[in-house]
Amino acid sequence: MRVVAGSARGRKLKEPSGLTIRPTNGRVKEAAFDIVQFQIDGSRVLDLFAGTGQIGIEALSRGAAGVVFVDSSRDAVNLIRKNLGLCGFTDRAVVFPEDALRFLEKDGQYDFIYIDPPYDTTLAVDALMKIIKFDMLKSDGIIMCEIKADFILPSVPPPYGLRREYRYGSVKIALYGRGASVSGNQILGRGHEV
Repeated sequence: MRVVAGSARGRKLKEPSGLTIRPTNGRVKEAAFDIVQFQIDGSRVLDLFAGTGQIGIEALSRGAAGVVFVDSSRDAVNLIRKNLGLCGFTDRAVVFPEDALRFLEKDGQYDFIYIDPPYDTTLAVDALMKIIKFDMLKSDGIIMCEIKADFILPSVPPPYGLRREYRYGSVKIALYGRGASVSGNQILGRGHEV
């Protein structure tokens, strides 16, 4: 597990020793940042269900102004802090050791929000709906949900809408923002949008 691009490019991150933390697949991480590459520099990022912290760390490496990491697991929080230290990013990061859904009841707005909960739960839906309810996304921001490819996310209330969905094997990335939703449930492969 390495940082793909930016100031910490190639830096090896510490990985979890057990199966309680599921890091984002390297191919999926690289594809996610290809999608948002021009929106990261100077942005404020929220990494929910942060696990190893690799998504937020990748954003910091690519020039994000600051990242908030949220995870309820003590092991994950310790791993995030170690990885931030390895990359020299502790000054631009805040780590919250708490339940992600409870955290979303706090004030704050972000340019980029990454949601990556355990796959066999409805936490992606719960988090997405709370983000929308509390209007936590800046006007031109992006919410990105990493979920199992066969998981169907619900429609969201205006002014938010589904922008695109991408499929990478057994994983799907769904992008939300303000504006009109795309129509249909078709998901195309890597590099293709709905």
